[in-house]
Amino acid sequence: MKKTLISITLATILTSQLSGCMGQMGLSAMVTKGNLSAVDNRYGRAGMFVLLSPVYGLAATADLFIFNSVEFWTGTNPITKRSPAVVDMPVEAIFKVNPHLDKDLTSAPLEQVKLTNATMEATGEDTLVMLLNFEDGSQQQISGHKQGDQLELYLDKVFIARVSVSELANYTAQ
Repeated sequence: MKKTLISITLATILTSQLSGCMGQMGLSAMVTKGNLSAVDNRYGRAGMFVLLSPVYGLAATADLFIFNSVEFWTGTNPITKRSPAVVDMPVEAIFKVNPHLDKDLTSAPLEQVKLTNATMEATGEDTLVMLLNFEDGSQQQISGHKQGDQLELYLDKVFIARVSVSELANYTAQ
């Protein structure tokens, strides 16, 4: 049970952290355009909206977790074929981080190295390790260590996050 909880927790954290959810919502825009093109009457469009509400929900979910993430990490939305206008929009920001980052980390797409293999292994009763192998021969290790009610996450043995197991259980139950 503990190993399963650790596996689910690690997978949830990784997918939520790797998901760049801000984006153009291209698929949702296509559904809206289809709705607006179906009928020229505002009441008919409102009726279509109600009938298509499950489609809007599915499209928004796909945009949020798939297409906008692809847009964020690759620099192009696969639906609209445009660059990520939302997250790269120049504004007067409150927190200035770009001057403190390597220049390569301030625009998309980041240099991509393809993942060739990933293995996961429980190395102890409260430890789960994921080894990532990349096309260029490099490797990264992600590990989760449960200590009491806390889960500590490490990337290449460098601490990156701490979260309570109960918070993760509540998050995954939603």
